[in-house]
Order: sequence, then C-alpha cells, then structure tokens
Amino acid sequence: MTATTATVDAELPSLSVPSRIQRGLETLYRLDSTSDVEDFLIDEDERNQAAVARSPREQLLLQQEGDEVAVGLFLAPEALANLRRHDPAAGLHDLNFGDFCLVVEGGSHYLYVVRCASADRPVSALELELQAEVDKFACCVLLDPLPLRAETHCRRLFEWVSYDQDLDADERDRYRAANDNARRFARSLSSRFVETRRVEAMLDELRAFYRLDLAGKRAHIDRLAA
Repeated sequence: MTATTATVDAELPSLSVPSRIQRGLETLYRLDSTSDVEDFLIDEDERNQAAVARSPREQLLLQQEGDEVAVGLFLAPEALANLRRHDPAAGLHDLNFGDFCLVVEGGSHYLYVVRCASADRPVSALELELQAEVDKFACCVLLDPLPLRAETHCRRLFEWVSYDQDLDADERDRYRAANDNARRFARSLSSRFVETRRVEAMLDELRAFYRLDLAGKRAHIDRLAA
C-alpha cells in the first residue's frame, strides 16, 4: 500500500479531492465502498434551510426519516477550491494543510456515520470527533511519513489549536476530549511505528482501533499510556 493510495489516491485524478479521500479511507480501513461522498455534499443555502445553530466550515447534518438517516455534508467552497489549486497528492504544505484536514474530517464523519447506520449501531458526537482526529493524523503521516514531519503533524493537529468562540461548554469539552485522546494515540503511533519505519504495523493497529466503540477506543489509548 502506498501512502497516496491510503489517503488521497493520486492515481484517480479525475475524482475530486473529497472522493479521493473517501476512497483512501475506505482502503486504509478495508471498508466496503459506499456511495460517493460527492453525492451528499450540500451548499450553504441547503445548510441554512436546516436552521443549524452554528455554521462551521465543515458540518455533517443528519435527519431521521423513518428507518433511514438522511445525510448532508457541508464543506466550505473556498477550501475545496484551494485544494483544487494545491492538490494534497502533490504534497502537504502551509497552503493546503488546514483545508486538507478539513476535508479529511468531513470524509471521516461521513464514512463513520454510514458504517454505524448500516450496522444499526448508535454513535456519539465524541466518538465521531475522536475518530476524525485520528484519521487526520493517519492521512497526514501516510502522505508525509518522515518521522520529523510526523512530529510536526502532531503539533499542528493537537497542540497548535484553537476553538471557535461560539462553542458552548459541552461542545468545547467534547472537542478537547477528542483532541487529548487523539494526541495521546498519535504520539504512541508515532514513537512505535513512524520513527521505526513500521508503517504496515501501524495500519494494522489503526484498523483494529477503527472497529472499536468509544469505550474501547478510550480504553485502548489508556492502556498505551499506562
């Protein structure tokens, strides 16, 4: 498995970056292919019709319709335009890092919700956020696997962060908990696998982690830190 295949799938240039990231995450986690995320992208007008309380640059909207869940994913148009100009398949840098992570987060949320819904398994907002933080680290490392770069990715993702001022206390606590748990897991992955150039072993652990529920994920991280 090459780094680009596991993240943005550079061999499929006709696909959009969100679609390539989806394909990459499905490959990374060995998931059955699902509907193209492009079919579920919504624009700002459609998001506004949902009367959401907040309007961040990435937002997954869910609506229960009988036994089915309707899904809509908003990704900031300027972020998508920027990634068309600065394709992450050609490398991560200051001009595309933030928008790349934004789209990975959206793709992660979309895939995780679809997978849980198909298994009729409930999923919490914290579980979604924790998995998305881990996915961002994994995608960055697979695109740019040098140990020194992995350290930079950890800092950018988990230390050099700020939170929107309009978050309420529960939301802020949730994002901080997701960040803290993902930081500890990423640091462990980096020291055990990235620094020793054992990427395939890291992928095995990431795949096992992906299939745990929230309690299992947190227990796994706690065991690594013990």
